[in-house]
Amino acid sequence: MIKSIFIAGAGQMGSGIAQVAAVSGYDVVLYDIKLAFAESGKAKIAAALEKQVSKGRMEAAVAQDAIKRITATEDIRQATGCDLAIEAATENPEIKKKLFRDLDSNLPEHAFIATNTSSISITELGAATKRADKVVGMHFFNPAYVMKLVEVIKGVKTSDETVSAIYELAKCFGKEPVVCKDSPGFIVNRLFDPMLNEAAFLVYEGIASPEDIDKAMMNGLNHPMGPIALMDMIGIDVILNVMEVLYAEFGDSKYRPCPLLRKMVAAGELGKKSGKGFYDYTK
Repeated sequence: MIKSIFIAGAGQMGSGIAQVAAVSGYDVVLYDIKLAFAESGKAKIAAALEKQVSKGRMEAAVAQDAIKRITATEDIRQATGCDLAIEAATENPEIKKKLFRDLDSNLPEHAFIATNTSSISITELGAATKRADKVVGMHFFNPAYVMKLVEVIKGVKTSDETVSAIYELAKCFGKEPVVCKDSPGFIVNRLFDPMLNEAAFLVYEGIASPEDIDKAMMNGLNHPMGPIALMDMIGIDVILNVMEVLYAEFGDSKYRPCPLLRKMVAAGELGKKSGKGFYDYTK
């Protein structure tokens, strides 16, 4: 039974997942490479919960209890007492593999390792451990505490028992899990990111302005947010990473990343998190 969860990575996704787990009644260890990063992630969770309380969406006692369940740390050895680790590090295969090896060395034998990767092979990450049968994808969507979907991805060696345990955990989190095999992009990113990439091509080719592209998709297809604004929210670097993985894995030109995305990442224009992407958030 999963009671204690180790979250590896206290950034936007990691802190969001930690919030979901803590509010759902699980003990959480929020880890990052520097204690300041982990504490910052915990502070963001506290602010988000306080906002929920102020809007009357959550009882103050519930929010306080959730924060008490979260321990911030820079010591990966604190994974020793956890039943599950959820990795939410940057989308870099080598960084993730090293982290998986470290988690494998510190987690108890019975523990599962889940990854929140949006595109990297679960099978490849599992191979970096001695417990590939207990390695699984648990892909949350941003913001993790709002979005209902969790993709549960089965690697080649992932056991049915592991998939079942993570599927049930997602339901305990109040999420709607779906199961898929390990394939580049899984379900949502394989379907949706090429559309975002195509929206970037429309800007790159001067077909339409970002504002008009967003307006067209929101009013023509009833999307709650336009694709350009969505890329800024997700992170231009994240979109580029996914498209590069899809292009490399499938070798199909339909997945070729828009050159504009590469230029924006090179310029540090990553979207909301950097203050500027397709839109300017410094004004």
